[in-house]
Amino acid sequence: MTVDEAARVPVVIVGAGPVGVTAALLLARHGIRCLVLERHQDVYPLPRAVATDDEVRRILQAAGVGEEFAAITRPANGLRLLDARHRVMAEFRRTGCGRHGYPQTSMFDQPGLERVLRDALARLPECELKGGVEVTGVGPDTTGPVRVTYRDDDGEHELWADAVLGCDGANSLTREAIGAFWEDLRFEERWTVVDVRTGADVRCWEGVDQVCDPHRPATFMRVGEDRYRWEFRLRDERETVRELVAPWLSPSYDGDFEVVRETQYTFRARVADRWRSGRVFLLGDAAHLTPPFIGQGLCSGLRDAYNLTWKLARVLRQGGDERLLDTYESERKPHARHVIRLAVAMGWAMTGGQDGAAALRRRALAVACRIPGLAELAGRDLSPALNPGPLVRRGVRRGLAGTHCPQPWVSVDGRRTRLDELLGDSFTVLTATGPGPSLTALAHGLGIRALSVTDAGDDGTLAAWMSAGRADAVLLRPDRVVMDVVPAGGHDFTSTADWAALLHTTRSPVPAERTALKSLLESTTR
Repeated sequence: MTVDEAARVPVVIVGAGPVGVTAALLLARHGIRCLVLERHQDVYPLPRAVATDDEVRRILQAAGVGEEFAAITRPANGLRLLDARHRVMAEFRRTGCGRHGYPQTSMFDQPGLERVLRDALARLPECELKGGVEVTGVGPDTTGPVRVTYRDDDGEHELWADAVLGCDGANSLTREAIGAFWEDLRFEERWTVVDVRTGADVRCWEGVDQVCDPHRPATFMRVGEDRYRWEFRLRDERETVRELVAPWLSPSYDGDFEVVRETQYTFRARVADRWRSGRVFLLGDAAHLTPPFIGQGLCSGLRDAYNLTWKLARVLRQGGDERLLDTYESERKPHARHVIRLAVAMGWAMTGGQDGAAALRRRALAVACRIPGLAELAGRDLSPALNPGPLVRRGVRRGLAGTHCPQPWVSVDGRRTRLDELLGDSFTVLTATGPGPSLTALAHGLGIRALSVTDAGDDGTLAAWMSAGRADAVLLRPDRVVMDVVPAGGHDFTSTADWAALLHTTRSPVPAERTALKSLLESTTR
């Protein structure tokens, strides 16, 4: 076995799909070198994921590919539930820009996204992608360096990493290596997925249609100018693609009709029982499997990457406490489970099940969909606030803690840009008025900036958001989640010492920041 010349790598990422490459790009933004190992030489050429939301668009912006991705997407109207005769039962509209500054629903072609991500990766000296390799081992299971072995045309290789990210999909070797097991959330169905390119006048809503027909449940959406996707639950009899899609086409159409892909999938709902062992982590499909009915499978994986990478960078570069990494699973797993249950609920709404209560459930769904405001509420529930924890300080009122800061356009030196470009990749103290001495000291201790919303040059979105949340100041994490709040009329953050202790230790030599945080911790624990 060959020991690679660069046998010690800060981070090894197993898998170069969208989750793995996005994680690499985010780590590079924090100055972390990484090696991405992928068994395929090139991008997987066939379409898979086709939808994303505004929060994930913001994550891609943070990864440095926001503009490139915008060039290959198109906005969509949201989601409709149709009955067996294709009559509208409910609309879950997600139009216009969401709080993250992007269309609430966007359609795209996954190979296009993967090319954008890989092109960006190739431009970064901190990142290296090795294709055509098979990872053969990950371990040992310790808190120290992790041994990774892989095989390529030149033979067997070995290297050591300070951390390993398993982004290697549903059949993850990394998950097996850490001894994690699937928790079955009780949904498993066989579906056929059909991607078509045609110039036909296809009847569509410019959004996603879910056909709630127990005999032939289906999903339909327009992906691009001439690209469409249909998904159908499999039945025993075999039908041609043209027969399956006939309800959406004119009976007389005989023009161009190219089947780009027709394949079968088993849609499952599962969550790994643990996502971390020592310095080995699971992300994306290696950690959770989501039925596609609400378009959140890939989105959940990119949220994993955004949540973990800044914490890992904090530990590797700035001496953050190892316990900081425990918050990855405790924050992400409840949200992943929530999304999976929403997707399963949508799946049952579509199929109705096959038991004697199926018809009753479908009638109840039709009635529930008429309740004013229910559709709007369901559409907002894809990313609820994080649960209270070491990095989410929530008081008596729910307030802003655990939620995302909105991202309006701001003006910087006469130049219009998005808020996150102004804030950078670290923490930020955002104040309703000028920061006082204690908040200024905190910002200095963390090595971050304090910014008054009156100086942001936005359209008033930030001031209105803080006013509605009854906050005089908020502390934003690098992933733009509100970590702590100074309530209106308050003077300081609630429990500074609790989270400050996780963000820094004496293990890594960062003298100025260490001295400031040491003073801060002493003052808040007296």
